[in-house]
Amino acid sequence: MSAIITDQFRILNSSTFVNGFVGVANTENIFYTFIGLSNPTNTYSGGTSTWNDNPPAPLDNFYEENGYRPTIISLKKINSGDITRVVKKVKWEAGRTYEMYRPDYSIDNKSPITDSSSLYDCDYIAINSNYKVYICIHNGQNPSNPYGQPSVDEPDFTDLDPQSGGTSGDGYIWKYLYTLSPQDIIKFNSVNYIPVPNNWGTSGESQSIKNNAVNGEIQVAVITNTGIGYPSNTTWINVPILGDGVNGKATVVVDSSGKVSSVTVSNPGSKYSVATINFAPGAPGTETGGPLSGLTNSGTVAKIDVIVTPKGGHGYDIYRELGAYRVMLFSNFSNSTDNPDFLAGNDFARIGIIKNPTTYGSQTTLQSQSILSGVGAIKFTGTGTTTSDYPADGLISQTIGTGSTAYGFVVSYDEVTGVLKYYQPIGLSTSTYGYKINRFTSNPGIGGTTLIDGTTVGADLKIDTTFTGTQTEINNRTYKLGLSFVNGIANPEIDPLSGDIIYVDNRVAIPRSATQTEDIRIVVEF
Repeated sequence: MSAIITDQFRILNSSTFVNGFVGVANTENIFYTFIGLSNPTNTYSGGTSTWNDNPPAPLDNFYEENGYRPTIISLKKINSGDITRVVKKVKWEAGRTYEMYRPDYSIDNKSPITDSSSLYDCDYIAINSNYKVYICIHNGQNPSNPYGQPSVDEPDFTDLDPQSGGTSGDGYIWKYLYTLSPQDIIKFNSVNYIPVPNNWGTSGESQSIKNNAVNGEIQVAVITNTGIGYPSNTTWINVPILGDGVNGKATVVVDSSGKVSSVTVSNPGSKYSVATINFAPGAPGTETGGPLSGLTNSGTVAKIDVIVTPKGGHGYDIYRELGAYRVMLFSNFSNSTDNPDFLAGNDFARIGIIKNPTTYGSQTTLQSQSILSGVGAIKFTGTGTTTSDYPADGLISQTIGTGSTAYGFVVSYDEVTGVLKYYQPIGLSTSTYGYKINRFTSNPGIGGTTLIDGTTVGADLKIDTTFTGTQTEINNRTYKLGLSFVNGIANPEIDPLSGDIIYVDNRVAIPRSATQTEDIRIVVEF
């Protein structure tokens, strides 16, 4: 038994995913983009020695997911304006031959230019220099140009009905769909993808375009064989378009040599799913001229392909019409003095998406803040904070009691505020440093100390066990720390066992400075 998962199922899945963010009240699920793994060449941190030469493909199992969690450094909430469907980007360029919309591309009937077996892989979409998006519904295809002709006139109209791009007579007919908004250009327009508007047809221009669409109308008929032997120099108007629809009419012109030279749809009709023009002797008559009288003895009947528009008509459902089974999520990671939760002064080599992380210490209370820290922090005390240095990715340790040591890797150290951020990957639990991950503490047991070992310059520093709060005053200036400290220790803002990691991308390490901004675009294909 043979079966397929159709493209429409993929489009449905993408719509369901997007609707979790927009168009539907979402009170259950919260998604975050995260960056992580600041030390990818250290095997104990979850990396490999050759990571930057060949980042490993992420593995999909529960063990690997548990390994990703403690390497999360910073998170950014994905809001409704941060997600959209996208389709393959094809720019309009003079001299390029575009494929035309046809409903019958398949493995047995591949497209003429890209040799694609699916409409959605064809180059029938075009975005012009003014960010207007069109589909090509006729590319000048005829018996002399069976693959179509190069496009000469850039389409730049916003009319509701299809029309040519200009006056050169290149044979193209375009259907205008939408213009990218400034916000979509900034967030989602990329080298490979064009964003598709959310909530299509609910308001404004998109509503007008959708309302103008006619289900099962006919816009284009293509001559694939001119035939010969017809009455020369004749024009046949209101030739019926046959099929399961109604009222479709065409005008057929025969040239001086008895060949069909043009077919123009004069009335698009409606409700067609299959259609044909039977321009042959004895075919249904026209409103003028009567039935076609016949061909010469050596004549052949012309072949005319009638192109049925997508369900609902052009512009009715652009997600189906354009094949929007990909979704793009946008996140901007820019440092803030008000909430310095983002990594600065180190690398990150992993990007991902996590669903429904909870607050630290809870498995039920969802996080909802805009930006979050996935790492813990230590607040130091003493004048040595400005003269000691805990290098990024360095190993730190604290004796928390006799025979017990806490280990972690440095994410960043701010010598002004005396705040060190760190993470404790599960690799440390199977390293030479021990088989249990102990937590740093301001209240060590017998034999323990509040000293944190790991500085390469100056003395090891002590935890400021008297500090509690989210900001500190230094030289009459307030520094916000982004985390909530209790006795010099701050926990991450998410619980390390919470949430579902639904996307992971391992990359060559990307450095971040204190003034750096990253625009992260993640494309998910369903």
